[in-house]
Amino acid sequence: MQQQLILFALLASSWTICTGAGDWCYQSQFSCDHPCNGPEKWNHADRNCDGRYQSPINIVTRKTLPDERLKPFQFDNYQQLFRGTIKNNGHSVQVGIPHLSTISEGGLPSTYKAVQFHLHWGNNGGPGSEHTIDGEQYPMELHIVHMKHHYTDLKTALSDPEGVAVLGFFYDRSSGANRKYDPIINALRSIKTTGANTSLPAISLAQLIPPEQNLTTYYRYKGSLTTPGCTEAVVWTVFENPIHLSIDQLRVFSELKFHDGQPMVGTFRPVQPLNGRQVYRSGGAVILASSALLMAAIATALGLSHPN
Repeated sequence: MQQQLILFALLASSWTICTGAGDWCYQSQFSCDHPCNGPEKWNHADRNCDGRYQSPINIVTRKTLPDERLKPFQFDNYQQLFRGTIKNNGHSVQVGIPHLSTISEGGLPSTYKAVQFHLHWGNNGGPGSEHTIDGEQYPMELHIVHMKHHYTDLKTALSDPEGVAVLGFFYDRSSGANRKYDPIINALRSIKTTGANTSLPAISLAQLIPPEQNLTTYYRYKGSLTTPGCTEAVVWTVFENPIHLSIDQLRVFSELKFHDGQPMVGTFRPVQPLNGRQVYRSGGAVILASSALLMAAIATALGLSHPN
């Protein structure tokens, strides 16, 4: 009996050490050599991560509703060249943006100015986006973070329920390299270790995203930051048309390192429950979803069951 108690105590001790609290991390980082709070325990890092309106989500296109207010965006100074610093912050790569570029219209409640952009990715070009579309996970996702134009810092903006607007873009694999991304890809080789940073040559936000005429189809919902503190103050826009990178370009992101020297891969939060939220779509998005909704309405009117 005493031996059993000793064994139990040793196992319990081992489990505590292996799963013990530490900094928050992605699931790909967790190991007994690196105990940390994985996504399912982010509430230990910040209780907001247990909120009801968390991001990212799986967007089920047939359940989205059209919203006539979701007109094309007004992008101002997105063509403006700027020289930013790209940094490996231990969880992603991030680039600060001078407050010159703004977005408005698009059903937004205000004008928002760009603050920074960062990315989330998988492993060597494998699934890695945070949002998913009908369960499909893309290789990578870009988040351009904006705050209402009258705020001077992101922390203050996050105290406003609609203080932050994030534009999300998916990446897909292409047969050839996207040369507009050369400044980013080349810089990644200089910031492999956590805390490393380097200056970028002059770039614009416009060169990183699809042409403006291809940005009229998108989804909209209210959600949160996708890392702790998970603050629920984000107006999310997720665009339908992806950005294209070659598999070799995508793989360079997986050469970055977490602070413990392990490959920085799988840098995405799993999708979160909707908890009753409605996802809306712009007029041009998912035409097929409109047909599905119409069929469902007809079936309901006729008293017929319609498959989900």
